[in-house]
Amino acid sequence: MKLLFVCLGNICRSPTAEGVMRRLVRERGLEDAITIDSAGTGGWHVGAPPDERSTRAAARRGITLEGAARKVRASDFDEFDLILAADREIVAALRALAPDDEARAKVRLLREFDPASAGGDLDVPDPYYGAAGGFDEVLDLVEAACAGLLDEVAARG
Repeated sequence: MKLLFVCLGNICRSPTAEGVMRRLVRERGLEDAITIDSAGTGGWHVGAPPDERSTRAAARRGITLEGAARKVRASDFDEFDLILAADREIVAALRALAPDDEARAKVRLLREFDPASAGGDLDVPDPYYGAAGGFDEVLDLVEAACAGLLDEVAARG
């Protein structure tokens, strides 16, 4: 199973989700069964590491964020089984980029996989311009969603 997490610039929400999922996958011993990456819909930060505030918030929970920001590529729709968007605007942007209905069907909101979010707001808020606590809120939301996602992926496998 190949998972791609996507936000706007690939420096806050999507690398956080990638780091959280890598830890969860490692804890369950599923590294050989699940491939994880992240990207952004915009190219503003291509090549940059994850935002320092995201990195610090994750480190406090024992999560490592690494890698360099990249922009979503057309080939991602062929390469990945699920493309997990941080919010509804990202879903719309990804579906507009998707080459066909099969590719569009791979695009899902990450928080759809958090059982506690059923019926609520499914967006992971962008912490980039917000208050410092926003990075911890993102971690809370992403950890819950990634746990649910991993349960579903593991059940399929």
